[in-house]
Amino acid sequence: MVIEKLEPSQHHKGRWLVWFEDGSLQRVGEGDVVGLGLYTGKELTDEEADALIAAGERSRMMDKAAELLALRPLSRKELLDKLTEPPRKPRRKKADRQAEEEAPPDPETIQRQRESLRQSAASVADRLEELGLINDRVYAVSVAQHYAGKGYGPRKIQDEMYRRGVPREYWEEALETLREQQQEHEESKVYELARQKLRGQEPSRENLKKVSDFLLRRGFGWEEISEALDRLRTGEEELYQ
Repeated sequence: MVIEKLEPSQHHKGRWLVWFEDGSLQRVGEGDVVGLGLYTGKELTDEEADALIAAGERSRMMDKAAELLALRPLSRKELLDKLTEPPRKPRRKKADRQAEEEAPPDPETIQRQRESLRQSAASVADRLEELGLINDRVYAVSVAQHYAGKGYGPRKIQDEMYRRGVPREYWEEALETLREQQQEHEESKVYELARQKLRGQEPSRENLKKVSDFLLRRGFGWEEISEALDRLRTGEEELYQ
């Protein structure tokens, strides 16, 4: 395999076009050109040709990954699944289908192509993780907050994490963070209601009893009410000192 022409892309900075004597084209990154020592007229060995094809596949996948991540965040597994999913086959004429049936692909070749595809996808995912463009720990928190905001409970959130391929330790961390945030929010909510009920009055035993009764009627537990009253008593007493 001989390189007929090597030139930079006019439409994509950092990409190079490698034309071969048979008319085929391979797109690779600038680093691959340097790393593989490519130049016009170079005759590639089988190993170099395989490396060039793999580099071209990684470059194509990196572009596809960038497009996918621009649409929405993805977990590593979701990205790998999308990068390795087989392309949709165009509709073929009957004669083409018959010819294809008569000459089925070599199973070893198919397996080799699949393995190469998975390796390229994993390499792209590794690089994107290094750049911080995919991060399953951060993604888990985002998913948890999204579904909690829709009113779903922990079981639904766990199901979504599992479906999206988020490692278990990350979604357990995300759920714990969510529980802490919800607890803080609930405590702030109870305290705000208590403060509004007191209406700037002195936090006397009688006034705090009215606030407590009010919160009990609203369905809050005694532990939540007690913490709110303690905060209220401390804050209001400072105002009256």
